[in-house]
Amino acid sequence: MTATMTSRERVLAAIGHREPDQMAVDFGGTTCTTMAVSFLAELRRYFGLPEKPVELLDVGFMIGRVDEELQDRLGTDVAMALPLGTAFGLHRAPTKLWTTPWGQEVLVPHAFACTPDGQGGLLTYPQGDLSAPPSGYMPEGGFYFDPLVRGEKVRKDRLDPRDNLEEFKPLSPENLAYIQRSVEKAHATGRAVSIFFPGTALGNIVDIHGVGLKHPKGIRTIEDWYTAPLRYPEYVMEVFDRQMDIAIANMKKVHEAVGGKIQHVAFCPTDFAHQKSLFLSPKTFRQIYLPGYRKGIAWIHKNTAWKVGKHSCGAVAPLIPLFIEAGFDTLNPVQCSAAGMDPRTLKKEFGAHITFWGGGVDTQQTLPFGTPAEVRREVLERCEIFAPGGGFIFNTIHNIQAGVPVENVAAMLDAIAEFNGRK
Repeated sequence: MTATMTSRERVLAAIGHREPDQMAVDFGGTTCTTMAVSFLAELRRYFGLPEKPVELLDVGFMIGRVDEELQDRLGTDVAMALPLGTAFGLHRAPTKLWTTPWGQEVLVPHAFACTPDGQGGLLTYPQGDLSAPPSGYMPEGGFYFDPLVRGEKVRKDRLDPRDNLEEFKPLSPENLAYIQRSVEKAHATGRAVSIFFPGTALGNIVDIHGVGLKHPKGIRTIEDWYTAPLRYPEYVMEVFDRQMDIAIANMKKVHEAVGGKIQHVAFCPTDFAHQKSLFLSPKTFRQIYLPGYRKGIAWIHKNTAWKVGKHSCGAVAPLIPLFIEAGFDTLNPVQCSAAGMDPRTLKKEFGAHITFWGGGVDTQQTLPFGTPAEVRREVLERCEIFAPGGGFIFNTIHNIQAGVPVENVAAMLDAIAEFNGRK
């Protein structure tokens, strides 16, 4: 019989492909495994916790921090550490209260600013500077700030890698001190600490538009960026190479400060697929992305004990062997509803080589629109498939969104407890 483990031991056992004392669970350990601010408020009410404003982690996605009270109620084994900077060029601290269009008070970065668009929507601004062109838009009735396209038309003869590197900078003493406090606070919970490092994401859709820059230059539209590996491969590879050099220098600083208190690095959330197929061929991935990933992950594995995570939504099964080759230890969100992502096949073919961090329940259909019985059935089925032998950390498929019935999340939590109670 497996001895009782701490949360930290449980997560490391799962990533090490050893079966832990019970299935490891994550709710709120990364920015891709948390919940919408509106749902977090509802969940606090469900648990009978005192009303208080939720901390907004990302203005674009409107996701919130799962505080320690909720972590305890949810039974999560992972705690999140973050850098000072956020999307839209804002600093997390200090914060202020802001009332959302749906009437919820949330804690937002102090510099956050928005204005009405005259049609029921809101505009937000890079670095909170109202004199700059707006970089985000929330339409009337919306829940997210979508990025706005700015910048000039791409001209090959004017491409300069420095333009697509403007947002990637050496860690300031202020940012390093914030990261250190964030890591130490997360470590003190006894949970495994997962941190997202700025600059490690290659070609992330969140960075493409440069929403935190007042006047972004370079390649700044989705269409131009996703075709750039074919049109300007040398340029993209140079951007990635220089970007990873900056990231490695920053990781060195963090490792010297608090490296032993970190267990997992949420390294790159770049998506490579939609629900039916890939955005790029495995050949292009190998040529353009793999060298940068290898460079950064090789430094981590050589110099630290950190485990390294890749996030990519969609039908990424053809790329999983390349993720493994790059050195990734975990894969999130494991979108089982996408083409070629059958959970049994994934576990059979790749379960010994990469840890599935997610895949526990479908957040597009089952969780928001199913019955509690359907949620319970799907959760138990996924646990039975993914958990044996380790290599699995339970989470939903990406963040829990606004409007999900709280009784369905309660059914999910009951199913997790039921499964773990069998051990």
